[in-house]
Amino acid sequence: QVQLVESGGGLVQPGGSLRLSCAASGIIFRIYVMGWYRQAPGKQRELVARITGGGTTNYADSVKGRFTISRDNAKNTMYLQMNNLKPEDTAVYYCNAAPRDLWGQGTQVTVSS
Repeated sequence: QVQLVESGGGLVQPGGSLRLSCAASGIIFRIYVMGWYRQAPGKQRELVARITGGGTTNYADSVKGRFTISRDNAKNTMYLQMNNLKPEDTAVYYCNAAPRDLWGQGTQVTVSS
């Protein structure tokens, strides 16, 4: 069964950190380009960061220097380390696997004092 499962979201104060995980099953994980997307209320879903099977990364300008995407192909898992979180980072964060365009169910991240 093909499945992407996110975890690690929650409520954090501004300036805090969270680490999201995306566990994949049913796919040959190492050949997929994996990405984190987010969708805030009333806004379109946007790319946060992406990583190839070989580890090449790219980031949205809004998170450069604060977020780090990584993956462990042996564990079929992708991560997003989020530091110095801001209220504008509040959104549902989704895991994506390309090119089949597979999506997880999302995990809520709320940054608020």
